[in-house]
Amino acid sequence: MTTDDNRGVFETRVQTGVPGLDRVVGGGYIPGRSYMIRGKPGAGKTLAGVHFLLSGDPADALFVNLGEPEHDVKRDAENFGLDLDGVAFLDLSPSADSFTESQSYDIFPADEVETGGITERIVDAVREHEPERVFVDPMTQFRYLAPDDYQFREQVLSFLQFLKEEDCTTLFTSQNTAATPDDDLQFMSDGIVHLDHDSERRNLRVTKFRGSEFEGGDHAVRISDDGMRVYPRLRPDEYQSEFDPASVPSGIPEMDALLHGGLERGTVSIISGPSGVGKTTTGAQFMKEAAGRGERSVIYMFEESEQTFLQRCSAINIPVEAMIERGTLELKEIEALERSAPEFANDVRYEVEENGADIVMIDGIQGYRLAVHGEEEELTNEIHALGRYLKNMGVTTILVSEIADITGQFQATEVNVSYIADNIVFLRYLEFDGELRKAIGVLKKRASDFERNLREYEITQHGIRVGDQLTNLQGILSGTPEWTDDDEFDERD
Repeated sequence: MTTDDNRGVFETRVQTGVPGLDRVVGGGYIPGRSYMIRGKPGAGKTLAGVHFLLSGDPADALFVNLGEPEHDVKRDAENFGLDLDGVAFLDLSPSADSFTESQSYDIFPADEVETGGITERIVDAVREHEPERVFVDPMTQFRYLAPDDYQFREQVLSFLQFLKEEDCTTLFTSQNTAATPDDDLQFMSDGIVHLDHDSERRNLRVTKFRGSEFEGGDHAVRISDDGMRVYPRLRPDEYQSEFDPASVPSGIPEMDALLHGGLERGTVSIISGPSGVGKTTTGAQFMKEAAGRGERSVIYMFEESEQTFLQRCSAINIPVEAMIERGTLELKEIEALERSAPEFANDVRYEVEENGADIVMIDGIQGYRLAVHGEEEELTNEIHALGRYLKNMGVTTILVSEIADITGQFQATEVNVSYIADNIVFLRYLEFDGELRKAIGVLKKRASDFERNLREYEITQHGIRVGDQLTNLQGILSGTPEWTDDDEFDERD
């Protein structure tokens, strides 16, 4: 499996301190350079800076705070379990003393602005503490120290050059507004990290990173009690594992005959059909057989509770609880709107790379679209990338797709994902003499041949039963079959 060999030499980088962000920026920040974090209020700019300061020895870090007072910054960091006590602070934040007798307000005391007191204090602090990492929050406050934009740019350029000469790696935030845009700061920085958020999700995007490759596009961000974490977009071409593309059988001879042996490793299969027809049960049957070989499976349940699934399987002789106890099966119930697509992909990667999952089932695709928030086209691209990754890693992937109509005109899937499938297995209800029966068939199989005929399908207390080929029926895909001779539908061996 390839990892990050082409993304820069990690040993020469300064860690960002934010889990997942190092991967996005090629291994970390380049030493001695300056990087800008921008975003609207509440995006997590200061939190990202705190992680950066704590990415190494706190004694080698300096926090130049021009916004919030030191005690507020430390208190907020403690809420995320981040201890800034060992970090040196240069607190240049406004205080109550900044009010004049006329109650007017200046960001900095006039004497400091006129005499260059702020600049002197920063220079003294850097030379006193000799930090390796400097965080300035926010850099845009320096605008209030300069009489015009030209002087501001000159001041910032000089400041950043001074820090570079002192061997400091610098991170600074920007408060971008319509009245005070930060375009000039973007040009002056060596790299730009954008943070964004709305009511449903948080994103991170890198648009500039001098001297290094970086991963473009939007990456998911989560802020929790442990701080900030980045979930990079899944890039399947970066992963490859050697595997034997042998068939994974279901253990039911008639079903395996339909599939000419089973589902091959490293393929994506869609099992489609209407509600209650047996899609999830069919997927679980392949996992039951795999468990007998000591292989491990994972089911991501988007549309059914774990308890209901356990009860159903127990009633039809699929020993799911025993499989869980032996470690050959993991059930993961996913709540609606719980995570983003990159977060979900990160979880799947962990199960495959760390826990050795051989079969992954997503039950079902529609639930995935609801629970993993994002735009329709974006989610289609994400599930396509996830499928490609699993194929490259030799994992047998099963996607469950529900069809709305119980009978009627045949439809392979409800969503536009059939193109990513190597195999499509479909289940149908058949209305015959006033009774609903079931049939199973194969619509597509890339790696081998398959039976073109359908077989009767039944779920019993002893498990799944697949019958002989239904060779004497026509109109099966319409849901209302008719006999072509005198054979009976219920004749069984």
